[in-house]
Amino acid sequence: MITNAYSVLMSVYAKENPEWLRESMDSMLVQTTPPAEMVVVKDGALSRALEEVLDEYSEMYPGLFNFVAYSENRGLGYALHEGVLACRNPIIARMDTDDIAVPERMEMQLRAMREYDLDMVGSQVIEFDGELGTCLTITDLPEEHEEILKYSKRRNPFRHPPITFKRAAVLAAGNYSSDFLYFEDWDLFNRMLSVGCKSKNLHDPLVYMRVNGDFYARRGGMRYLAHAYRFKKAQLERGWFTLRDFCLSFTPQAVVCLMPNSIRSYLYTNYLRKAPDK
Repeated sequence: MITNAYSVLMSVYAKENPEWLRESMDSMLVQTTPPAEMVVVKDGALSRALEEVLDEYSEMYPGLFNFVAYSENRGLGYALHEGVLACRNPIIARMDTDDIAVPERMEMQLRAMREYDLDMVGSQVIEFDGELGTCLTITDLPEEHEEILKYSKRRNPFRHPPITFKRAAVLAAGNYSSDFLYFEDWDLFNRMLSVGCKSKNLHDPLVYMRVNGDFYARRGGMRYLAHAYRFKKAQLERGWFTLRDFCLSFTPQAVVCLMPNSIRSYLYTNYLRKAPDK
């Protein structure tokens, strides 16, 4: 039986915005089904402003926050690997430190996990720039399990911030890994799907995901392309991708990576996303 007891898992590093961190944590703390634990991984030494925010919230919510800390920045894969191990509850809700969850996110996801016996559940997200009212696009992700399986052979079938999953299922698939920079989430999702985890994306967007010019710039250039090639080649070698899957996934990504950022941004916002309802 799916319990309502869940841990929120976040990773924070030195360059995070303290005010965005506040907004993100607030959005999870006021959930209609509130968390039993907030696990925050300090990925290396933090700024004084970030430490002050975390200290403030820890004092405001005694016993709720569980901090994992180490002195050197190790990257997202390592941070989340350690964070999963630190979570004390059977359900883990991922959240990024610059995004905002709708108040009903966890109520809806936990209900879906019970109703459909899911191991992992995501949702559509609304992407915004700057203020919450500046909504740019909404994702168009597959929603049913069979569609998710097919989609995972081409593109990432989930957005990372709204994913909620069973801790045991994550561990059974090998937990987060540091092997694939920029693709830590897709790597885990594919491994979970490959061992039979049942999945779904909810139709309603449950997280507002902050994007800006840097968001699209990070998805371009030779360095990013090299990491994409390495990740997708590994999917081919382990049998999750066929050769056809690899070619149909990597070739268009290579083209997009090598575009100027302005064109890449236009492509993402106008062709790879939907416009939000007015």
